[in-house]
Amino acid sequence: MDNSSYCIGGRSMGAKSQIGEMVRSKALAQCGLVLLSLWLCIHSVPISVEKAKDKPEVEELEPPQSADTGLHYDRYLREVIEYLEKDPHFREKLKNANMDDIKQGKLSKELDFVQHNFRTKLDELKREEMNRLRLLIKAKHDVQEGNGNTLDHQALLKQFEHLNHMNPHTFEVEDLDRLIQSATKDLENYDKERHDEFKRYEMMKEHERRERLETMNEDDRRKEEQHYEEMKMKHANHPKINHPGSEDQLKEVWQEADGLDPEDFDPKTFFKMHDSNGDGFFDESELEALFTKELEKVYNPANEEDDMVEMEEERLRMREHVMNEVDTNKDRLVSLSEFIAATKKEEFHEKDEWETLDQNPIYTEEELREYERQLANEANDINVKAAELHKQKEELERKQEELNSQRLGLKQAMDEMERIKAQSLNAEVKQPGGLMAEGEPAPVVPRNTRPLPPGRQQQDVPVPGHS
Repeated sequence: MDNSSYCIGGRSMGAKSQIGEMVRSKALAQCGLVLLSLWLCIHSVPISVEKAKDKPEVEELEPPQSADTGLHYDRYLREVIEYLEKDPHFREKLKNANMDDIKQGKLSKELDFVQHNFRTKLDELKREEMNRLRLLIKAKHDVQEGNGNTLDHQALLKQFEHLNHMNPHTFEVEDLDRLIQSATKDLENYDKERHDEFKRYEMMKEHERRERLETMNEDDRRKEEQHYEEMKMKHANHPKINHPGSEDQLKEVWQEADGLDPEDFDPKTFFKMHDSNGDGFFDESELEALFTKELEKVYNPANEEDDMVEMEEERLRMREHVMNEVDTNKDRLVSLSEFIAATKKEEFHEKDEWETLDQNPIYTEEELREYERQLANEANDINVKAAELHKQKEELERKQEELNSQRLGLKQAMDEMERIKAQSLNAEVKQPGGLMAEGEPAPVVPRNTRPLPPGRQQQDVPVPGHS
C-alpha cells in the first residue's frame, strides 16, 4: 500500500492529539530568528556615524521585536541581546563582526568593554535565569519521583548548557559564548525536530486508519478503502505548483498579491515590498508568507482530503529549499544582495513543478512497522503500570479498612473505659460517710505507712475480753 499520507475520512483522535503541538511549534518558528539572525539584524538599522561620535552615551535602542524562537531560554536570550545592543561599543563591534567571528567567540570577548550599568543588568538577568532553571528542575524532579521514575541527571544538566552554572552570580564572557553556541546549535536542530514530529504524526494517522479497517466487516472495509483512494486522487488533482523562489513563483505573487504586471517584475522592488518590517532582510516568516498562494492551490481547510498540518510541513519544506539556495552565509536571513544574486542564477528560471508531500512518501513501510512496535511496547508499559497502580490502590484500600477497624476498636475501648470510670465514681458517691453534710468529701486522716525498725515491730495489743 502507498504510504503517502492524507487527511482522509477526518483526523483520527490520536493524530489530533499531536496537532496542537505541531501548530504551537509552527507558531513559535514562524517568526523565530536564530541568535545570529538577531545579531545581524542591526546591519539594517540606519546609524548616524556623527551622532555616535558626538553622544555615544545617550544612544538608546528599542527592544528587539523578534518573535519567540521556540527555545526554552528564549526570553533570556532576547533580553541579553537587548541590553548588549544598547551598549555603544558592543553595538559597533557587532555591526562590523562577520559570521566566523561570532561563531568562534571572538565577539564574546568584547563583553569586557561593556558599560558597567549594562553589565549589572546582565548579572541580574543571569541570576533570574538560574532561579528559573532551579525551579524547572525541581518541578521535573518532583514529577519524576511521583511517577516512580529514575531521574535523568544528564538530561537535566543540558538545561544549563546556555550559561555557566558554576558561577551563578555574574554574567561573564563564557556566558555569552555559551549562549551563542547553544542558540546556534539548538536552532539548527529545530527544523529537524519538527520534521521528525511531523513524521510521527503521519505514521500515527496511518496506524489508526489501519486499525479502524480491522474493526470493519468486509463490505465496510471495501467501501472505506475506495473512499480513501478517491480522496487521494482528489487531493493530488491540483494546479501546477511553481518551484519556491523561482521566477514564475515570485511573478505570481507580484501579479496576484501585489496587483502588478508580471512584465514589470523588478526583484529590488519586490524585495522591499515584502520586507514587512523594513529591516533589509527576509526572515523565515517573511519568506514563508511568499508561499501562501502556492499552498492554496493544494490545501483548503474546507476539504476533507486536505490536512492543514501537512500544509504547514509543506511550507517549511519550501522555506528550507529557498534558504539552501539563497542564504549563502547561512545566517537564516536573506539579505537584499543575496536575493538579487539569486535572481541572476540559472535556477531562478526553473520551470519544473515542485514535488509536494504526496509525491514524496514521508516514511517507509518498515519505519511504520517499527513505530507500531514502539506503540505496542508503550501500551504494554502503560498496562503494566496500570496493573501496578490497581494493586497499590487495592492495598491502600485494605490498609484503610484496617485503620478504620482499629479506630472503631479504639473508640469502643475508650467508651468502655469512660463507662467504667463513671460507674466507679457513682459507686463512691453512694457509700455511707462518703460525703459531709455540706456535700463535701469527708477528710481522710493519713496513716503512717513507714515500716518500723527491726525489733520494734508492732505487736498485737490484747483486747479485754479476748484471749
